[in-house]
Amino acid sequence: MKKHGQALVEFIIILPIFLLLVFGIFDIGKILYNKIILEQQISEVITLYQKGKDPEEIKTNLDLNKDVTLNVESDNNYLNFNLTKEVDIITPGLNLIFNNPYELKITRSILNE
Repeated sequence: MKKHGQALVEFIIILPIFLLLVFGIFDIGKILYNKIILEQQISEVITLYQKGKDPEEIKTNLDLNKDVTLNVESDNNYLNFNLTKEVDIITPGLNLIFNNPYELKITRSILNE
């Protein structure tokens, strides 16, 4: 009885599941990495705003990526800072769980003095 054919069939059955798992881990890692970057950038945005710069100056001084948008909204006594970025998902099955492109949104609020 030949075992080489059995190993090949098992490999072909397992390969798509393994690739989906690897690409899924890659996509989730990319989302988490971009979230950390946005959190660092929003901290810098708030620091620059507290130093007296307006949002347009902050956009030019911080050199935000083209795909990152900054919105500043006033809500009674608070200012809400929003940074959004779209991240492309490459794993086919993950498109059903996360929308493609996945929109990351980081929001921070400070007291408007």
